[in-house]
Amino acid sequence: MPLAVKSLIILVFFLAALWGWSQYRARAHEAQAEAAFPPEGQILEVNGHRVHAVVMGDGPDLVLIHGASGNTRDMTFDLAPRLARHYRVIVLDRPGLGYTARINRTGATITQQAALLQAAAALLGAERPIVLGHSYGGAVALAWAVTRPDNIAALVDVAGAAKPWDTGLSTYYRILSHPVLGPALIPLLTAFVHDSRVEQAVREIFEPQAPPDGYLDHIGAGLTLRRDSLRANALQRANLLGEVEALHGRFGDIAVPVEIVHGSADTTVGVAIHSVPLAAQIEWANLTVLDGIGHMPHHSAPEAVIAAIHRAATRAGLRPAD
Repeated sequence: MPLAVKSLIILVFFLAALWGWSQYRARAHEAQAEAAFPPEGQILEVNGHRVHAVVMGDGPDLVLIHGASGNTRDMTFDLAPRLARHYRVIVLDRPGLGYTARINRTGATITQQAALLQAAAALLGAERPIVLGHSYGGAVALAWAVTRPDNIAALVDVAGAAKPWDTGLSTYYRILSHPVLGPALIPLLTAFVHDSRVEQAVREIFEPQAPPDGYLDHIGAGLTLRRDSLRANALQRANLLGEVEALHGRFGDIAVPVEIVHGSADTTVGVAIHSVPLAAQIEWANLTVLDGIGHMPHHSAPEAVIAAIHRAATRAGLRPAD
């Protein structure tokens, strides 16, 4: 047998063994993460899709939507329990993240996500809730307000992506969203990347602040590293710019009270690119810029975010003025 053929056979055998070992390690990592961080709430069947919802408190309905790579645990760490003193809080996992199933294999659009989450809220009896979205979740909340205007009482946008930007997609997201490279690489990441790498990325997102004590232990970093979650998040992130470009011209049609909260030191979603023009576009918008605060105001300046929610509720006639 020629040496080249032998070498090719050895290479194929090695790659097959590596693939099998990676899939085994990936499944073990996912099982470990799900055992350590099981669903916090209930699993709803919404138009044939599995949606994870955490419900707490009593009062006007308030839906919380997390950002990219996250899940309900970002909101349930501190914000949702505090809000549950005043509202019936509904925290939802976006499709493909946490314990909500993927809608499709191409990356659920912000409009598709808004439709699914609105239907889930309605199934829980929240026909016209206040809707808060953070970061990527802010884009979903805006899509909800535009496409389902009869099913929202007020909008709170926290450091949300709202306007087109001119920076390119990172190499990380380009590879993970690629039709061939993504499925090939993702199992390796799930198998061999330690949860501490996710925790370090979270620390960077919080800058110039630090995550509050106990936050990294609560969020379940391993859930982010599951294969389906990595793929769904990458596809959603890769498609987001085009979806915002297609929809942002309609944001001026939003006719419910809008409160926008954004940190001046946010380098992930810049306030000048997103929230300043959004506030100018929406007649009913009130913009609060938090000096020196980064991309996570709901943790770094929670009182300001809670105050914005109270204002939105008051303006919507759901809460008496303080």
